[in-house]
Amino acid sequence: MNSSRVKICGITRVGDALQAVSSGADAIGLVFYEPSSRAVDIACARDIAYAAGPLVTVAGLFVNASAARVCEVLREVPLQLLQFHGDESADFCEQFERPYLKAIRMRPDLDLKAAMQPFAGAAGFLLDAYQAGVPGGTGATFDWQRVPASAPRPVVLAGGLTPDNVARAIATTGCYGVDVSGGVEASPGIKDAAKMAQFITNAKYPSANHGAPLKGELNCE
Repeated sequence: MNSSRVKICGITRVGDALQAVSSGADAIGLVFYEPSSRAVDIACARDIAYAAGPLVTVAGLFVNASAARVCEVLREVPLQLLQFHGDESADFCEQFERPYLKAIRMRPDLDLKAAMQPFAGAAGFLLDAYQAGVPGGTGATFDWQRVPASAPRPVVLAGGLTPDNVARAIATTGCYGVDVSGGVEASPGIKDAAKMAQFITNAKYPSANHGAPLKGELNCE
């Protein structure tokens, strides 16, 4: 059994949230970034968050939002976790008195240790693929060998994950958790129940993934 946590992001419908939870998701993500095809309004987000139930973490994703906007959402939507994907400073992220993930896009020239250093108060770091001008959801992977063997906070892996590659991603990186959106969709914002279930099974029980390599079977120098 693998202990990696699974977050299904970009949920836009109550039914999809219920299916993710019943399939074993540890967390779901709601996108509050209007340019995204997976963005939800406050009323929809509130319905989804309450439907998820009290023992599932509901995360809210923001990209360079104003503090007023984040507070507006928090007044109406029961979020347990914030996820910041823009150029937010540590002071900005920490003012809302909620645990938060700081997303870091893995540019080829990035000094990851230096990028993490200012965010000592983060609950964890989400490492995502880099594409110029796109804050996330690119559907692309990055070189998983760049994920550090140790980090000051738990690492959540994102970027191009699918039911087919998630067990290998976890085996390669030893990451605390994985975050998926497009890789389990029928169309942008509409989740595929079978893909979600298979993704969660392959992430949590990699030995059931038809011979996917387990950590220790790889040379992860």
